[in-house]
Amino acid sequence: MPLDEKQARQVLIEAVDQGLISLGESGRKAIYFHLQNIASLVREDIPENLETLERGLEKIFGAGAQMIEMAIIRSLYQKLDIRYEQKKISGFVRGVNEAFKMANVQH
Repeated sequence: MPLDEKQARQVLIEAVDQGLISLGESGRKAIYFHLQNIASLVREDIPENLETLERGLEKIFGAGAQMIEMAIIRSLYQKLDIRYEQKKISGFVRGVNEAFKMANVQH
């Protein structure tokens, strides 16, 4: 059964949570705190603001943001039950959009 928009939003938020948990629970909380302060981005608004999330992570981590972005994308692919191939993904926003496209989900 395909996901509706509300379910797709929730899956994406959970994928972000899971991708950030690699830094530990306190690390994840700190990232959300900094995203809110530097980018005015709260967790619940991430699905509509992927570019803002990407820029915020880059401000916080510099080039290291790519590792976190890929962890988020891997988690999203897993949650959507589709095969993840890193070499085919170029860019965070494109990777998220491609995952939803492959899963035939409108988000």
